[in-house]
Amino acid sequence: MFQIDPMSRTPIYEQLIEQTEKFILTGAISAGDQIPSVRSVSVELSVNPVTILKAYSDLSSRGIIKSVPGRGYFVCSDAKEKLSAGKSELLFEVSTLASELALAGIPMEAVIKKIEEAYGNFERKDDDK
Repeated sequence: MFQIDPMSRTPIYEQLIEQTEKFILTGAISAGDQIPSVRSVSVELSVNPVTILKAYSDLSSRGIIKSVPGRGYFVCSDAKEKLSAGKSELLFEVSTLASELALAGIPMEAVIKKIEEAYGNFERKDDDK
């Protein structure tokens, strides 16, 4: 399920968090689904279990996943909504980036084309379902 890049500058626990969030947002895992156990991820990726637990604890503290004692970790019912709301705050960053691109002389059409390509790639993947 998870794929870790050991050469990345991004810490392993952050890679796990990002991938879990992406799986939830894309519908690869849904509300109520169980995510892999700390032990199984640790064995599969040859990563210290404390690292996986750190990622899971972060996701749990934000209400994305929940621990069910003796059963494992499960995706919360409102996880996708929480993640979507958090991602919508990125619009401010898009605005700032667009301003920087305009100051650098990048034509608005080029920026819009890149955004349309990104959305188009995602929508095509959605249509395949």
